[in-house]
Amino acid sequence: MGRRLRIDLRRLLPLAGATLLIVIGLFCAWQAWLIADKESAAERTRTAQREAVQAIAGVVGSYQSAFRKAIGDPALAVILDDHPAVAARLRLALPQARAVDVYGPGLDEVVHADYHAFGYAKAAQLMSALGADRAVMASTLLNGGERRLTLVEPAGDMTDPRAWVWLEFPFDEIRQRFEAMSPAGGRLELHQGTDGTALLVRGSRSAELDATGQAIPGTALSVFAAMPRAFIVLPDSTLLAIVVALVGLGAGGFLLWRLVHLQPLPEDEPEEDILVADVTRKPRLPPAPSSAPVLDAPVLPPDVGNLAPSPLDPSIFRAYDIRGVAGTSLSVDTARLIGRAIGALMRERGLHEIVVGRDGRLSGPGLSHALAEGLQAAGIDVIDIGPAPTPLVYFAAFHFGTGCAVAVTASHNPADHNGFKIVIGGETLSGEAIDDLRHRIVQGDLPGDGHGSYREQSATEAYVSRVVGDISAERRLKVVIDAGNGIAGAVAPQVLEGIGCEVMPLFCDVDGGFPNHHPDPSDPHNLVDLVAAVRTTGADIGIAFDGDGDRMGVVTHEGEIVPADRLLMLFAQDVLLRNPGATIVYDVKCSAHLRPVIQEAAGVPLMWRTGHSLIKAKMRETGAALGGEMSGHFFFADGNRWYGFDDGIYAAARLLEILAGDPEERTVSELFADLPHSLATPELRLAMTDGESPRFMASFRERAAFGDARVTTIDGVRVDWPDGWGLVRASNTESALVFRFEANDGKALERVKEAFRQQVHAIDGGLSLPF
Repeated sequence: MGRRLRIDLRRLLPLAGATLLIVIGLFCAWQAWLIADKESAAERTRTAQREAVQAIAGVVGSYQSAFRKAIGDPALAVILDDHPAVAARLRLALPQARAVDVYGPGLDEVVHADYHAFGYAKAAQLMSALGADRAVMASTLLNGGERRLTLVEPAGDMTDPRAWVWLEFPFDEIRQRFEAMSPAGGRLELHQGTDGTALLVRGSRSAELDATGQAIPGTALSVFAAMPRAFIVLPDSTLLAIVVALVGLGAGGFLLWRLVHLQPLPEDEPEEDILVADVTRKPRLPPAPSSAPVLDAPVLPPDVGNLAPSPLDPSIFRAYDIRGVAGTSLSVDTARLIGRAIGALMRERGLHEIVVGRDGRLSGPGLSHALAEGLQAAGIDVIDIGPAPTPLVYFAAFHFGTGCAVAVTASHNPADHNGFKIVIGGETLSGEAIDDLRHRIVQGDLPGDGHGSYREQSATEAYVSRVVGDISAERRLKVVIDAGNGIAGAVAPQVLEGIGCEVMPLFCDVDGGFPNHHPDPSDPHNLVDLVAAVRTTGADIGIAFDGDGDRMGVVTHEGEIVPADRLLMLFAQDVLLRNPGATIVYDVKCSAHLRPVIQEAAGVPLMWRTGHSLIKAKMRETGAALGGEMSGHFFFADGNRWYGFDDGIYAAARLLEILAGDPEERTVSELFADLPHSLATPELRLAMTDGESPRFMASFRERAAFGDARVTTIDGVRVDWPDGWGLVRASNTESALVFRFEANDGKALERVKEAFRQQVHAIDGGLSLPF
């Protein structure tokens, strides 16, 4: 205890303070340099962005100039109508071109092409030449795994071309020009369209990309820039950083100077002995626990992924899609097997990429993830667009150029159901194609050694932009939207507001439990809230969507429900104004008045079987411009306006376009008052045990007799008299018979019903009929 601890606090504290101040000063000087360099680096990145735009525009311009020089050959003008000969001459004149194709001025070869074989992206770029402004943007596409620059150029006057020429050039020169850019610590990305996918990237990946890019003139390409990042913690001011640096260095230097001139302590100055006994003992802190306490696991929402797997249930493979009870008849293991079966079918057809999206059901994430795993195991690349209406999933197949899509949805079925609507190579699977997937699974004919990629990428913005770019309302209408808590509520308000309507959402928050009412607009009971909302708000119209957004229902401003077949009459008249002679397809449940309405509008009516996949297949076969079903599915394929799939949101926008564009500004009720109308029943269902309804229909077709009435048996039995008609068919979505009747007046309607009662009871007298 005799040793004394000699500490000169007068020297230690100034030394520590001086050191700290000098370090702060040096740090602030470094910050000042970073801040000063930041603007310079950003400007260098912007310069590189502008140079990249100019360089790529120069490459595109050189190809366009070479083509115009070649097409200007007077010898070509003589043979311009001989497309193969022109293509051959141009290939000789343009040796750098990888492909040269020549098409007629109306692009008829493209309009009627098999887009799966022809190429969706190529068709879309060519069809843009028929738009009002005929502005065709240079673009890129993948051909056999190789990216190429594609151009569509007119042969002759742009306003009245004699032919259109499709050209593919190497992408290599664009790649070389882009990779020669130096973004000075930032990043450049070459994008195509609005999907957010980068074709080329140059520079650091840590910087945050600008929200908008710089468009390359005459192309669908843009160059995006990300500014260089710097570790700057001070306010963004060079002057402030310099001032703080000088203060720190000056104060630190002053303290050091004082330390040097400080008088030392006298050597003989005694220091006070510090005895252990004089130190006040502090209470010891409790030891830290050896491990953190175990917390209760969070309560998670029900997830189909936690349910036990079930054996393959053949009942889930339906006529139009795959559908069952999530977690029982349709488990995640089954979804994984279905993904592998779809992948096997795609590989046989040479297809390798697919879009997957899901509706708002609680079981959707688990089933969607399992489906994607199965597809990847089959070697298929998956683009997951997340929660989306079924028509948006179909759209994404066109937008991303896959031609393949799966919507994880059970449409309007109860909340505990789920399923899959499947598109392969532009064809919606149904019937035997659905059953083929089951056979593959049962037989174990499933690939499982693939390594498909997976990426998440939204298509919502592109979908909304595409619809809004096609449709606009000439006057502002007030619209109530009832999405029934289905997934359409996440998209439909954006679309209808985008076309110029005032939207009042009703049950548009997505809730997979459907707490307010069942999302099925074909049932009048589900439209009670919409009718009340339209009347209360004084809206011009009310529109309801089903659970996945591919169907819609309509209520007038007076609260009257408009049947889907009457909506189809209005749509047919509108489509045929621009497409006279076009075929209009409708299902057997539609009004007898539909045929003469279509014929009077210079169209070709075609009755066909019920089912969204069956209607789409018939439209592809016949080249129809429009299709519709009594259930509220509408399929627009008129010209290059839309793609031919069922889309309730797009159909709603087209209806509002017609209503807002009416020169007399008639109400919805007044528009439909000019269309023929009869007394009609809704769809009447008679539940039956599994397998009973097909057996009944087989006997009914064979034994029923209706005198001289016209009998149609393409889907069930439809019987038409001059003043009315009746239908009975087996439902493809449930074990039931479906009836519908229509007649000019009440007396005729009752006579039609009685004729069916007699014939039904002649087959089975014990049936209790719903009419």
